Amino acid sequence: MNENGMMEKDEIFSKVLRAGRRTYFFDVRATKADDYYLTITESKKFTNADGSFHYKKHKIYLYKEDFDGFAEILNEMTSYIVEEKGQEVISDKHQKDFKKEYQEDEVVADVTPSPDKFTDISFEDI
Repeated sequence: MNENGMMEKDEIFSKVLRAGRRTYFFDVRATKADDYYLTITESKKFTNADGSFHYKKHKIYLYKEDFDGFAEILNEMTSYIVEEKGQEVISDKHQKDFKKEYQEDEVVADVTPSPDKFTDISFEDI
């Protein structure tokens, strides 16, 4: 039985994606009418202060009638992210050497030029 008290049939076909602290489970299951649907489960490991650990799970049930729309939007969203930010992971939680562009305790200097310090530039000089 799952956490909602519902019986789930055995997986018919399964794949696992391990991604750091997260694990994604893709499971094909059968309905009572013996039709197939997909469950996608995200399992995330958390460590307690005493060193023990526990998992939090989130599950999506995806039925055949929603596959096309789901796949279309998933592809659109993932393409958008890659086009905007590239493939490189730029997160301080994912990269140990990630540095913020500024430190919160730094004082940001006023960069507004004063009229007496303005330098006239001729584009012919460039």
